[in-house]
Amino acid sequence: MDEIENAVASAVVYWRTADEGGRRSGPPMALVYMATAVFALSDESKVQPGWPASADQLSILLQKTSEFDDGRWSCAVGFLVPDLARPHLHPGAELLVLEGPRTVAVAHITEVFDPEKNQ
Repeated sequence: MDEIENAVASAVVYWRTADEGGRRSGPPMALVYMATAVFALSDESKVQPGWPASADQLSILLQKTSEFDDGRWSCAVGFLVPDLARPHLHPGAELLVLEGPRTVAVAHITEVFDPEKNQ
């Protein structure tokens, strides 16, 4: 995939280093990175065994739009099933981006786009 056609939000994404449990090869090189993600809601990590890997996961799409000096990315955000994500999407929402059971990145939603404009 070369581009997210109907992004639902924008986010700032921090890619964890290999020492933090992130990708050994560093941030992805694909134009659109596809993975699974979970919304970090309240303190689920203490009440749900195996969290975040055991949480309800969504298929997320991230497209880098720019990069900050500290290595964080500004990204367009999409989901394979946007309606499942919309109830949790708001500026300040946090998503944990997963590869299998590992959290490889943290995305902080900065803006949510009006779904009426994407139709």
